[in-house]
Amino acid sequence: MIQGVFFDLDGTLADTAPDLAAALNAALNHFGRPALAFETIRPVVSHGARAMLELAFGLRPGQDDYDVVRQYFLDHYRQHIARQTRLFEGMPELLQRIETHGLKWGVVTNKPAWLTEPLLAELGLAHRAASIVSGDTTTRNKPDPLPLHHACDEAGVSARHCVYVGDALRDIEAGRAAGMKTLAAGFGYLLPGEDPRQWQADALIDHPLAAWEHIRHWSRS
Repeated sequence: MIQGVFFDLDGTLADTAPDLAAALNAALNHFGRPALAFETIRPVVSHGARAMLELAFGLRPGQDDYDVVRQYFLDHYRQHIARQTRLFEGMPELLQRIETHGLKWGVVTNKPAWLTEPLLAELGLAHRAASIVSGDTTTRNKPDPLPLHHACDEAGVSARHCVYVGDALRDIEAGRAAGMKTLAAGFGYLLPGEDPRQWQADALIDHPLAAWEHIRHWSRS
């Protein structure tokens, strides 16, 4: 029986790209650089601030100005964290089905807690999740399975009876390493040329509600 379902945040549970892209372009404007098209930014959102800053500024950690630019970008994002962010279409219904059938659900993300927690609060989900594990909750991040095991402990469920849904290879690697069933979110933020069918997930879904069919099937197995 499936006991719990855990989700990555950016690009899986919520469509955060509009607010993150706006913050990145605000940083570009502040530092005298031209804005990037939303279509250029969206695919890298799941890979976090580091990937977004490398895309926009060509900066990597340790380089001059990286910390200053990163802080401006993240501060702007925090101040406008849920202006355009919404759950993906079908996700509210999926969460409702999970709850109606008595299953636990939670969020496991590499996003830091000072951004994760206010975002989930703004979306009205903080009080509903059985566990929220951010990038700084444990000593290791995905693709390490530790954050997923921590989420299971908090939710009071067994990893082998859980499902992890994510839109990046590291999500599937973490889920598999934790002993969970895995679903690759094909509706998420995929890089050009990226093929989630190669991630060895248990299934690929193109819509949040498609997850329910797999959850129901595994619960009957």
